[in-house]
Parts: sequence; structure tokens; C-alpha cells
Amino acid sequence: MSLRFYGGVNEIGGNKILLRDGDTRVWFDFGKSFTMGADYYVNWLQPRKCLRDYFEFGLLPELEGLYSEEMLTGTPLEYCEAEYQGVFITHAHSDHVNHISFIDPCIPVYTGKGTLLFMDAMERTSPWSNYGEHEYRGFRTGDVVRVDGLEVEPIHVDHSIPAAYGYIVRHSEGALVYTGDMRVHGPRADMTQEFLEAARYAEPGVMICEGTRMARRGRRRHLSEAQVERGVKRVCAEAERDGKSVIYTQPMRDMDRLRTFHRAAESSGRVLVVHPKTAYLLERLIEDEHLELPDPHTDDLLRVYYRRKRSGTYSERDYYVWERGYMDRMVTVEELRERPTDYIVNLGFQNFTELIDLRPEPGSHYVYSMSEPFSEEDIEHDVLLNWLGHFGLEYHQLHASGHMSRKELGEAMEYVGPGTVFPVHCEEPELFRDYYGSVMLPEIGREYVV
Repeated sequence: MSLRFYGGVNEIGGNKILLRDGDTRVWFDFGKSFTMGADYYVNWLQPRKCLRDYFEFGLLPELEGLYSEEMLTGTPLEYCEAEYQGVFITHAHSDHVNHISFIDPCIPVYTGKGTLLFMDAMERTSPWSNYGEHEYRGFRTGDVVRVDGLEVEPIHVDHSIPAAYGYIVRHSEGALVYTGDMRVHGPRADMTQEFLEAARYAEPGVMICEGTRMARRGRRRHLSEAQVERGVKRVCAEAERDGKSVIYTQPMRDMDRLRTFHRAAESSGRVLVVHPKTAYLLERLIEDEHLELPDPHTDDLLRVYYRRKRSGTYSERDYYVWERGYMDRMVTVEELRERPTDYIVNLGFQNFTELIDLRPEPGSHYVYSMSEPFSEEDIEHDVLLNWLGHFGLEYHQLHASGHMSRKELGEAMEYVGPGTVFPVHCEEPELFRDYYGSVMLPEIGREYVV
């Protein structure tokens, strides 16, 4: 049995891990890293949707039998029949799934049933999301997927998006564990603990472990989701006392965070206002009985903000077909301006121009419920602060990470006790050696027989 790493090495995200067991070859994740091609592409200068641009700068591996015939057009790599038996996706974040768009549709894609709902919603509502045609095979915790002689057991973990999984892989030489992305300070820490217990029981020879927060300098606060909720409720109470607005930004697909703001709205006597994309996502996700999310059509604490488009009259014809289904739940900028203390308004950074129309009263509150900037030279964050300063909004940063801290990662490795740890999804993998005795630092494309 051998492993090769084609992404997620000395970088955050972009995991592409190839496992070979005899004649069977399967991938674990096939995502886009956050810094992919940064030396050649920036802002609106991005690679075209073809493999020529990616192969030119070595951004994807040139492997036979992996990619679709269409995507290989114009490249030196000729199309041949698929030589891989599957791709296992851990969750729906772009850094784990986005590059499956290049993969041959003959290769099955295995992922959680909840993840398929996320992917479908993203393709429907975003012009940038297109995962390609695939034979999807959904699973849930408790299932065992057999691919030739491999047995792949998916087990749920807590992360900043629902339907996230880690894998226990039983192969001809023993067992391997792949964590995906996980945390133990979220509202479903019990799921991560179940995964770690099963991983320990499997006595793995190898553990492929994420290390997003394995860094020498930690600029980020370590809050739990419960602490975020208490902070948001405190902000809402302060805004209620002063008669001010509450506006916030959160990761769109973080449903734990949406529940946090939903509960804060309920406790403060306000209504939560979301984007039509969020409403559409909720409509899809309530199909999954395990997620327990508010119904955008019936929930009394939920309304949908429609910005003015084209005609400026809120005409149904101004909006995409998928947006029109929530117009009976519409809240307009005029209503938000007239009754600012009745609402908590979700406003993404890319929609900050709406502040010009909303005109929140100075002293109103803005909750930035996203990760802190990676560096002090974060231009986007500087621009955000300029907008807040212009409108006199009070800034609050409240966020719970989707990843384990350094200490928690060390405890997880010690608890599972694998023969060897391969760090992925981190920029300083050498720090793993401070927490575990047997660590192998992977190199791109190198084969590791284990």
C-alpha cells in the first residue's frame, strides 16, 4: 500500500491524496488550495476552465486516466480510460472538492449525502460553482464503502460546515485514518470524539492529519461556538438598550453560525434577515432530517433581504428564478431603515455597497463572525474597517474556528496512536514533531510505501 500527496502539502487546503493498494487507486479529496497559482494569477486574472492553464504552471498533476476528455483538449496529455476507482470527498468546502470538475465522469465520487445537498445548492446559486458531471454515491455514518479490496468507513466529525467526515480505511496492510477537517470546540464535538475513538480502535499504521492551526504564531482567538453565541447575544442586548441596528457577516455555509444568530434574534426579540442564497441553501438542507434548520418559508424569525435590481421596483422579473421563491418573505431596504431595531441583518463583505442605502445610525453594531485576518497586511480587512469607520459602526469580532488548536491536535494524535502521522492542510508541518514522535513530512508527488 502506498500514498502520494499532490496537494495540501505545506499549504492550507488543496488536499489531493492518492492511495494505491495493489491495482486499486482512490483519491481522498480533490480540492483547490487557497494560494493556488498565486505567483501567476491574482484578482480577476484567473486560469481558464481548461487543464492547459493548470498544467502550464504545474497547478494540477499530469496523470493519465484521471481527467475528462473535454478538459484535456489542447494539452499534451492524451485521454485514456479511467485508471482510478473513486474519489472520496470529506466535505463541501472548495479546498476539498472544487477540482473534481476536471475529473473523468467515469470515476465515482463518494461523499456524504448532506454534502451533495450543499454542492447542488452552490451550483444552482453561484456562477462560479460547477463540479462537472459525476456518478455520485452518497453515504452516512455507519455505512462501509467497498472499492475492490478496500473498505472505507466514513464517520462524521464536527467542522464549520455540516456533513463533514473523516475516513477509516482498511487495506491489505492494515488500517489508515484520514481526518479531513475537524474540531472539538464546536456544538457537535461528540461527533469528532466518536471518529477519534473509532480511529484509535482501528490501530492505524498511518494517520493523515490536518493541521490548519499548527502554527508558531497564533493570532487567532480560540472561541467555542457557545462563546460566540454569548458574545452575539451581548451585542444584541447592547444594541437593544441603545436602539441601534445589528449587522453581521458570517461564512455562508456555516449552519452552526446561522443557528447562533437565529437564537440571538429570538432572545433579543428581533428577526434574522438573510440573503436569498442562504434561503435557497436552507430550503435544500431541510431535506436532511439530521440538520434541524429553520424553514425559510415558514420560520417566524427569518426573513429574506432583496436588494434592488435592474428596474429598482422589486419586480419579480428582476431576480433569478431560484431567488423568486422567497419574495413573500421579502424585507426591503426601506423597511430595514424604518425599523432598524426589529432585525439582525446578514450582510456579506461583497455586498457592503448596501450600507449606502441602509444608512445605519452611527453607533450601530457590526459583528464580523469570520476568521481574523492572516496578517496585518490584509487589504480586504483594511477596506472593511474603512467602511465601518465611514458609517460609524462599532466592530465586534466573534468567530469559532472549524479546526483544532495546536494543543488539541497533539492530544488527538496521542489518543489515536498511529504508527506514523502525515501532516496535511498546514503551512508549518514540521511543528507536528513537537507533539508526536513519528511524523513524516510529505513531499509533492513522492511515493510513500507504508
